[in-house]
Amino acid sequence: MHGMAYDVIVIGAGPAGSAAAHACAKSVLSTLCIEEHGTVGYPVQCAGLLSNAAFAECGVSDCSVLNTVQGARVVSGKGSSVLLDAHQKKASVVDRGMLDREMAEVAACAGVEYQLKTSVYGIRDGEVLTRGGFGHRQYAFKILIAADGPRSTIARMYGMQRAQTFLSGVQADMVLDCDPRFVELFPDASPDFFGWMIPTGSGRVRVGLCGKERVPERFREFVHRIGGDSSVHLVTGTLPLGVMPVTYGRRTLFVGDAGGFAKPTSGGGVYTGIRSARHAADISVSACELDRYDDSFLSGYEQRWQADIGRELALGYRLFRMRQNLSPEDIDGMIRAFGDKDILDAIVRYGDMDRPGKLFGMLLKKPALLRWLSPLLASGIRSLLG
Repeated sequence: MHGMAYDVIVIGAGPAGSAAAHACAKSVLSTLCIEEHGTVGYPVQCAGLLSNAAFAECGVSDCSVLNTVQGARVVSGKGSSVLLDAHQKKASVVDRGMLDREMAEVAACAGVEYQLKTSVYGIRDGEVLTRGGFGHRQYAFKILIAADGPRSTIARMYGMQRAQTFLSGVQADMVLDCDPRFVELFPDASPDFFGWMIPTGSGRVRVGLCGKERVPERFREFVHRIGGDSSVHLVTGTLPLGVMPVTYGRRTLFVGDAGGFAKPTSGGGVYTGIRSARHAADISVSACELDRYDDSFLSGYEQRWQADIGRELALGYRLFRMRQNLSPEDIDGMIRAFGDKDILDAIVRYGDMDRPGKLFGMLLKKPALLRWLSPLLASGIRSLLG
C-alpha cells in the first residue's frame, strides 16, 4: 500500500530524531517521524544525566527532572577519591521516557506526524518501506534523517561504515543510601570505560557501567562492591563511540547514536545528538528550498557538525583510546593528583560535560598532572588542541 509523500522522513523518535523533526516542521517542511516501538521513550537505554546545556537543547519543561546534581565524586578501586563540587547546579537527572515523550509532543504540536509501532524494512526509489501496526506502507521522501540508534537499520541497509567502537552497558535503578547532590564515578569498575552511581533522589540511585567484555559479571561485582541489593528496573544497551567515517549519502543524513555521536569521554549522547540533529535539519531545509539532494550538497551537513562539535568528539575519542592503557595504579595516581587545590579549582571552573577540550588544555599546564598526562601527550592530543 502506498502512503503519503513527505519532504523529510525521520527514522527514530529519540531526542535526536524528535529534535530534527521539530526543526524541519518549524521550517514548514512536511515531516514524518517513524518509531518502531509502540511508546516513545521506551525501552529506556540511557543514564539520564544531562548537563545544563544538554537539557536546554531539549526545549522542554522540567517535568521529567527527578533530581539535580552539583558535582561528582571519583573513586578508585584502591580507595583514593576526590570530590568535584561546583556548588551550583551542573546537571539534571531525568526520567528519559518522560523527556522523550515530551520532546515528541512538542514536535507534534509543531506539525510533525508520528507513526508508532512501525519499522522500516527497505528503501527503494526514494521511498521507505514499512510494516507494523498499520500494515505495509510506503512513504516517499526528499530527505531521510536516520536517528534509529546504535544498531541503525538504515546504516546496515546502505552498507555504511559504522562507529569505530561499540560498548555494552548494564544499568539498574536501586534503593541505596546516597548523597543526592553528587554523581559517583568508579573508573576501575570497568577497565574499558567506568561505572557510575547517579542519584535520582534521596535514597534512590541508577547504577551502571559500560565496557567491551565481561559486562554482566563486572556489573554484578560492582553492585556487590557498593552494597546494592534488589533493583526495580534493569536495562541493557549499546554505546557507539567514534563518529562513522561518512555521515551522509543517498539523500540520507545520520544523526545521534545512529551516526556514533555519543561523547567518548562520558557516553552521553543527548547534547551531541541534538546538535547533530539541528545541523541535519538546517541542511534538509536548504536542500528542499534549492531542490538539491546530491551528496555534494549534503556534505554540508558534515562540515557543519564538524565545525560545531567535531574537534571535541575527536579529542574525546583519543582520550577514550588512551584510557584503555591506564592501569588501576595510573587511575589511582591521577585521582590523588586531582586532589591538588589548583587542579580542583581548574576542574570546577573550566569543567564542561559536553566540551572537555578547554579543561584538558588547562590541565596540560598543571605540573602535578603532567606525570599522569604524559601518555596522552605522547599520543599527539596536544596537536588537537591547537
